[in-house]
Amino acid sequence: MSDYSELVNEIDKKYKGLHQKTEAYLEGLLWSKPITYWDYIQTDALLNLQIQRTTLPDENIFIMYHQINELLFKMILWEIKQVSYAENLTTSFFTERLMRISRYFDMLTTSFTIMGDGMEVEQYMKFRHTLTPASGFQSAQYRLIEFCSTDLINLIDYRFRATIDRNTPYTHAFEHLYWQAAGKDYQTEEKSYFLKQFEEKYKDQFLRVMEEYNTINLWRKFKELPESDQQNPELIKAMRHYDYTVNITWVMGHYRAAQKYIDNGKGDGEATGGSDWKKYMHPRYQRRIFFPELWSEQELASWGENV
Repeated sequence: MSDYSELVNEIDKKYKGLHQKTEAYLEGLLWSKPITYWDYIQTDALLNLQIQRTTLPDENIFIMYHQINELLFKMILWEIKQVSYAENLTTSFFTERLMRISRYFDMLTTSFTIMGDGMEVEQYMKFRHTLTPASGFQSAQYRLIEFCSTDLINLIDYRFRATIDRNTPYTHAFEHLYWQAAGKDYQTEEKSYFLKQFEEKYKDQFLRVMEEYNTINLWRKFKELPESDQQNPELIKAMRHYDYTVNITWVMGHYRAAQKYIDNGKGDGEATGGSDWKKYMHPRYQRRIFFPELWSEQELASWGENV
């Protein structure tokens, strides 16, 4: 009984601290229904989010696979936020969260066999054009992961990095992000339809996050640590593993899955959004590197080669 009394006292203390009546919450508990797995996970809602555009069975696999990706991206952003907003960030906490994130990307990487081996090419070639001009390029959460991971300069197209620094307006930097090249003619400044759609939906959010994480992205949080912590071998290993996993391993898994279906000789070899997907995706062209200071000159020079 004494244990229950202590528990009730703690509950009472909690609600009084919120200027709430404890008895109201206890009475609500008396009449509330016990939670179930399906209500907690919202199973019914989750399993009714798959809306096909064709009658081809493998399209449903395609939809669910990408929805799983988006859920994992959300998990990754949740972990990054904990590091970026930690008041007293420790090396162990930083390292542990980075390894969590890397495991999510490891899962994403190995899951490409679902795409590569789990759909019939013939079915994909039939339903893919019903998706035009939508493209996996339009995953906003993946762009947010990039903004939250590294300094903005590391996401700028190599051709324009010398003209951009930390004082450059975000709107100008946005127009020179590496992925703009997938749907923009820099000679005419004309953008493809799928890129225009993407920006109409997300540009304002992107600009806000670019500014928000300018000083609290993963690299900036790393540089705020004491010098001795920045030399911690486990933390450096975790930083490098995350960088390589996101920008080479995962990218190449995606690239090879896309190559099997898009570049199979049975279609026009173009992505549904019309981008130059090979040069856009392959790491040796874009050379996306979140933490370049943690890699040797030789490693930087050979980035994305022999993979």
